[in-house]
Amino acid sequence: MPMAGDEDGWAPLDPGMSDKPEAPPPAEAPAPAPVPPAPVPLTPGAFAPPVPQAPAAGWNWPAHQSAPPYQGAQSYPPMAQPYPGQYGAPQPQQPYGAYAPQGFTGYGPPRPKGPWTAAPPPGTPFHRMARTPLHRWWRPLAGSAAIVAAGMALAIAMMIVGVIIRVVVTGDAPDTTGSDSGTVFGNPTADLAFNLASIAVFLPMALLAALLLQRRRPGTLASVAGRVRWRWLLTCCGLALGFCVVSYATSIVASSFLPDGSSGDEHWVGWGRFLPAAIVIILLVPLQSSAEEVVFRGWLLQAVGACTLETRTGRVARAFGTVLRTPWPGIVIGSAAFTSLHGYTGWGILDIFVFGAIAAWLATRTGGLESGIALHVFNNLLAFLGPAAVGQLDTDEGAVPWQAVAADIAPMLLYAAVVVWIARRKKIQTVTPGGQDDPGPDALPHGAEPEFVSRPQ
Repeated sequence: MPMAGDEDGWAPLDPGMSDKPEAPPPAEAPAPAPVPPAPVPLTPGAFAPPVPQAPAAGWNWPAHQSAPPYQGAQSYPPMAQPYPGQYGAPQPQQPYGAYAPQGFTGYGPPRPKGPWTAAPPPGTPFHRMARTPLHRWWRPLAGSAAIVAAGMALAIAMMIVGVIIRVVVTGDAPDTTGSDSGTVFGNPTADLAFNLASIAVFLPMALLAALLLQRRRPGTLASVAGRVRWRWLLTCCGLALGFCVVSYATSIVASSFLPDGSSGDEHWVGWGRFLPAAIVIILLVPLQSSAEEVVFRGWLLQAVGACTLETRTGRVARAFGTVLRTPWPGIVIGSAAFTSLHGYTGWGILDIFVFGAIAAWLATRTGGLESGIALHVFNNLLAFLGPAAVGQLDTDEGAVPWQAVAADIAPMLLYAAVVVWIARRKKIQTVTPGGQDDPGPDALPHGAEPEFVSRPQ
């Protein structure tokens, strides 16, 4: 048996050495995984804001690329879940126009509601002021029917109230069969007030129809400025006063060619009887005249002017549309309707028709009703105050000789010519401001020259 130290034996190991196999070195402990931050409590429907996080150790990102804010799918914070009925925060949607149809479109929230009223496009003349972006073919028809129905209802209500007041005060009911059938109160001054007021009630009805049915500013019935131009109205009142002087002079000249139809009983009734009638006339005639101008030269002229057939493509429609875009259809229709409400016959019909046509034509040439209102008011003041001074408060309508009609029309033509001339000099605005063809707020468009050079109207 070999011993230690023999040739075929084995030599002892060096100190510190072992004959056991060497164990592998212990593996290095892995780096701990990054712990995601605790989720931030969020309100329902809100989105979690991104939380920047440093990249894990050992990650080397290229210099031209920045490290992402999160490492690994587990490092992203959970998204907030919407509560039932909510699908994230709604994104604002742009409306398709201020007057687009309202309601839910299927994409995004409902469109916001537009304004109630709409303005006509820039550069619109007076007779087409009703053709706004909200215009529909039925609006002028519905508005006209509403004005007539509401105005007549108010007039009937006023008549019923007047009858009740008469019965309470006097104890007598109106006589509908005898000579008293044409009176409501049994007093000429009170009856005149009732007649004028029953016409004046149509003024607010027309304004409400423009606002509620046509959805436009009521002031657009007065002028292209959307209101009454008071300075221009005062200027026209001065011209209308001159018209009264000329009309009185021409009536005296015409009466010299007519047989004397007076009964010889006309005389001054005294201040006691004249003053109450004059107060009623001065207070109510401006309202009565303004109501007729707004209805016939404002509403009706613009209602016809809004029907221009612009959306039609047929040959006949284009031909009619060319005519309807002019103010003349509205002038003729409005003047005919105005004439039909008066009781004049013969040449008197022509007198009333020409009066309405001149007033409507002036509205289109001056961009508003101021000149027509001034002419109407002063003409009716002269027609009512003169007879009231001799005790005649009821209007005597009927046949009128042609000499008197000629004497009445000539001052109207002169008034129209002077008004148009001054409107040019003062650069009165005749179209809505802002148009490309509008050189200024008071510009007067070029057009035809005047073609027109007293009775209660």
